[in-house]
Amino acid sequence: MTQIAANGLVLEYEEFGAADAPVILLIMGLGTQMTAWPVPFCEGLANSGFRVVRFDNRDVGLSSKLEGERVPGIGHYLLARYLGVPLNVPYTLEDMANDVIGLLDAIGIRKAHVVGASMGGMIAQTAVGRFPDRFHSLTSMMSSSGDPSLPGPTAAASKQLRSARPDPSSRDAVIQMIMKSYRVLGSPDYQRSGEELRKLASDSFDRSYYPQGFYRQFAAIMASGSRVDLLRTIRTPTLVIHGNSDPLIPVACGVHTAEQIEGARLERIDGMGHDLPPQLLGRMVELIDEHASNVVRIGC
Repeated sequence: MTQIAANGLVLEYEEFGAADAPVILLIMGLGTQMTAWPVPFCEGLANSGFRVVRFDNRDVGLSSKLEGERVPGIGHYLLARYLGVPLNVPYTLEDMANDVIGLLDAIGIRKAHVVGASMGGMIAQTAVGRFPDRFHSLTSMMSSSGDPSLPGPTAAASKQLRSARPDPSSRDAVIQMIMKSYRVLGSPDYQRSGEELRKLASDSFDRSYYPQGFYRQFAAIMASGSRVDLLRTIRTPTLVIHGNSDPLIPVACGVHTAEQIEGARLERIDGMGHDLPPQLLGRMVELIDEHASNVVRIGC
């Protein structure tokens, strides 16, 4: 893994595959490190002939933290958005999209395929909409258009999202919280064992645990609002992947996203929730490989 200066920040990133291959840039979601893109998934895309780049967003993992930029809790932003009150936030999804362009510039990539999951899908949509000449294709996974009329999380998912993040001094409490998140948000047809969940949670905590960044990223989502008008301008070939059992961002949000982008292809996956279960990685690699390779063949 490597750090590089980009857009006034230091971003941690890692590459898989041949340096001269077409690039696929992976953008992860809310409060989640780049390591949530499983290595077998990254290697699968690399083995399909791509140079795969994954990175830590600002305020998460080993990338720059915006220390001193305090924000209220999640409840404050949910209420403010419901009441239509303007939100004062440290940064927005547009700023995070600028990070993406800054990273591509810093590592010398003129044009890439981009894949974003959850908040990462929102960032990817924003980047493609604002900088269409920098992207061959867009894949938006388990994400949303941001339209306020769309359905929200299930009660259990909403409760877990709003739950207080434990103090970093309590390793076990943090690990238990991460494990519970996987159980609540994960794919009902592809549940992981307690041992698998504990390893995922332990590895995540030991690499980096920074709850302040989670709140600032959530604020960025809330402040950025709907992307519908931007999505309707996109002509970049687009694939939308969404689980039919997603409790956090319901499948209707993925359907709506695809409907806003001209020519977008929608793939709904039965039994998939808001995660990347090992059993589905091969299918996702195939979908993204087919999408990106077709774009390369037609010269986009």
